[in-house]
Amino acid sequence: MSAVLTGATAVTSFDPLQVSQRDVFVVNGRIADAGDGGRRDCSGCLVIPGNVCAHTHLYSALARGMPYALEPPQNFVEILQRVWWRLDRALDEESVRASALVGGMEALLSGTTTLVDHHASPNAIDGSLDVIAEALGSLGVRSVLCYETTDRDGSERARAGLAENRRFLERVRRERPPLVRGLVGAHASFTLDDETLAACAGVAREFAAGLHVHAAEDGADERDALARQGVRVVERLARAGALDERTLLAHGVHLDGAEIAAVGAAQATVAHNARSNMNNAVGRARVEELDGRLALGTDGIGADMFEESHSAYLRLREEDLGAPAGWPLARLADSSRLAGRVFGEPLLGTLELGAPADLLVLDYPAPTPLREGSFAGHWIFGLSSRHVRDVMVGGEWAVQDRRLTRADADEVAAAALVQAERLWERLDETAPHRFEPKGG
Repeated sequence: MSAVLTGATAVTSFDPLQVSQRDVFVVNGRIADAGDGGRRDCSGCLVIPGNVCAHTHLYSALARGMPYALEPPQNFVEILQRVWWRLDRALDEESVRASALVGGMEALLSGTTTLVDHHASPNAIDGSLDVIAEALGSLGVRSVLCYETTDRDGSERARAGLAENRRFLERVRRERPPLVRGLVGAHASFTLDDETLAACAGVAREFAAGLHVHAAEDGADERDALARQGVRVVERLARAGALDERTLLAHGVHLDGAEIAAVGAAQATVAHNARSNMNNAVGRARVEELDGRLALGTDGIGADMFEESHSAYLRLREEDLGAPAGWPLARLADSSRLAGRVFGEPLLGTLELGAPADLLVLDYPAPTPLREGSFAGHWIFGLSSRHVRDVMVGGEWAVQDRRLTRADADEVAAAALVQAERLWERLDETAPHRFEPKGG
């Protein structure tokens, strides 16, 4: 598709920040320097690159308001045992599909064009990544998918999870679908035996794909690694061959200085999930030391990267008044660079010539001058997902005038409601998980 977005204030790049007054041309799905496609009036609007959520769990989309009748969890492991490891065991194919549709819909409407998802459904493993890919593709969302390999549900399911990653990566390599790629998923080292962790690293090397793994989200992960091998999490990953420039580490809250240095030396990416960390009371990652490849994710708390970036910045600012206003923009740029590496699209996340046309039109009547020197202030204290008018992914409109172009939002929500009721009924019959990390 070709299009001309006229009269816009265009943000060509978040890092380095580039703002200018110009028309934006899209030809054959990419940013061009001229074109004569359909004209879209963007006078008084901002046109910016689409946001990337670098770590999420779409299956949590049907958990909103989910009833809870057990004893309240007192720590992070109990949250997993009593909430999330019950929910994932209650998922079936239909609830996986419904959660992907709801999560993808809400992502687009909030201006997120790429989702990096980490999926788990221990009783519906085989083909689950296809279900998610097809649901997101039907909406026009770009995605990077993997299955959460883990030994917590036994060796048979661990092998099935790894097989699902392999099968999906083989499909992607064979078909090269335009809007989906794969990683190798692993839960966290504290639920992975040495053999399983090494096998995950082996599949990642075989397909030249990254390993997407939770790392040091809670102190229990570090204690487990010390109990298993006498080393901390990052060293355990490195020993397994699971730490390199393609690795995506989710959270990194309890990484120490040596681990942060090792992550930097390997050029791995850490996905910071500020709101989830606060919600689970696991602590704050040392993000000041993680600059380089520090992306932003939501860990399943929606996909609104405006809100996530605001929260992450203000949480940092609470302890560091010297935090620059451009910090959240640099983190969003790192998220886009991550997705760009996976897709082989180094210009993804920009409006530079030749970049994939993943972009947002924001209906934002700026009340103060908006230019490069002031844009970060507008981002933090003014701009939000309520300003998202139009969304384009890969040169195709996915949202126009705040409405999905490929699906009816009311129908998606109504179908999800049915599946949520079914899911919650099954959840009532699902006991807390018994898995415990080593080391206390």
